[in-house]
Amino acid sequence: MADHKLILITLLVKLGIAASVASAVGRSRAFQRRLLAQRRTKRETLEMLAFVLVPLTLGVWVRIEVPNFLAADMSLETVTLVGLLVGPGWAMLSGMLMAVPAILHREYLALPFLAGVGIVAGIAGMVIEKEEIWSFTPFVDLSLWRWVRRTLRQPKFDRQILLLLLIAGMEAAHSWLAWEFPRRIFALRTDAWWLRALVWVSAPVVVGIWLKMWNVLRVEMKLEEQKRLLLEARLDALQRQINPHFLFNTLNSIASLVRHRPAEARVMIGKLASLLRAMLRDHDTLVPLREELQWIDDYLEIEMVRFGAEKLRVVKEIEPSVLDMRVPSILLQPLVENSIKHGLEPRIAGGTITLRSRRGEDGLVIEVEDDGVGISEQTLSSGNGIGIKLVRDRLQMLYGRMARFDLESRPGRGTRVSLTVPVGDAAGGHPMSER
Repeated sequence: MADHKLILITLLVKLGIAASVASAVGRSRAFQRRLLAQRRTKRETLEMLAFVLVPLTLGVWVRIEVPNFLAADMSLETVTLVGLLVGPGWAMLSGMLMAVPAILHREYLALPFLAGVGIVAGIAGMVIEKEEIWSFTPFVDLSLWRWVRRTLRQPKFDRQILLLLLIAGMEAAHSWLAWEFPRRIFALRTDAWWLRALVWVSAPVVVGIWLKMWNVLRVEMKLEEQKRLLLEARLDALQRQINPHFLFNTLNSIASLVRHRPAEARVMIGKLASLLRAMLRDHDTLVPLREELQWIDDYLEIEMVRFGAEKLRVVKEIEPSVLDMRVPSILLQPLVENSIKHGLEPRIAGGTITLRSRRGEDGLVIEVEDDGVGISEQTLSSGNGIGIKLVRDRLQMLYGRMARFDLESRPGRGTRVSLTVPVGDAAGGHPMSER
């Protein structure tokens, strides 16, 4: 039988170990995904349990081998946690596994007891709602008197109290077995009633620590998921702005040709149909630059029919090494359209659009430049430069500060838009970059 000071120190150390294990395990993204998944395969469940069972089963062995380091054994709390979160079957198997070091030490009652704890905790996890389990705390209320008054006014079945009493009751049964069969099962034993009560309460406190710490991760991941969904919704809204904007201008171009140049109008309708099919077929947020440039070629062929091949010239300065780098789809079309509409169309002689791409220090650099009349500040501020604004907003939402958008317009000499898009590891951390 351990003395009072040793038991008190053990209980304090146990709380510290529980918090440390919860923090260390919770840092693993793989564990987080498996813990918070709505449905898991058997392999995913085994992988999740391995994160918890391996260090805590090792703790049982440490308790046996290291004198007076009793706090390392948290087998009852671990099996209880598994039962609440995973189910009775997995909890029973976990209890049997954690009992192996104890059985080797001739503590033969450890296996049936931990298996029984797993079944009881698993059944409780099936009866109690998951949200109530995640919100479990051994501290019923900041004011116990307020809780008692509320319960007396509106009596109801409180599952939080049930869970608290269940875990404390299993620890009490654990202590009783260890008192009756001291060499066949381990538990903290004392003849002081107040110290026994602390031992019984320590079990739900440890379980509550694990649940609280992992619930914080759960809430954070839910917030990240909501942010990702909000970002996708905003990107979809931008995409819906870009597509009708492009379609409206193209249909205007076709309408201007129908009466006087019907053959060319038919060609444009065919090209437009091909572009629309591509837009409907490809829903990826990121596409290789090669595909984006091919899409621009189709678009420019439509504009050449309307504008005239002799007035619209296109120059490409593309490094072959960047063609497979991924960029947001339909990124360049608003910029090319802006160069034609605001830069080259006002000029009688037309002009040249130059497309450049290269690998820069901060990522992929793409430039769209024209030698037209330039864009005035009034045009940009009035909303006529909607294509530029949409591209800038889209880059900001996709990459934040990692992306750059620079516009340089010189009246009478043309406009140059330069984009820097992070690629590879720089973009890999963004939730949208892996879609």
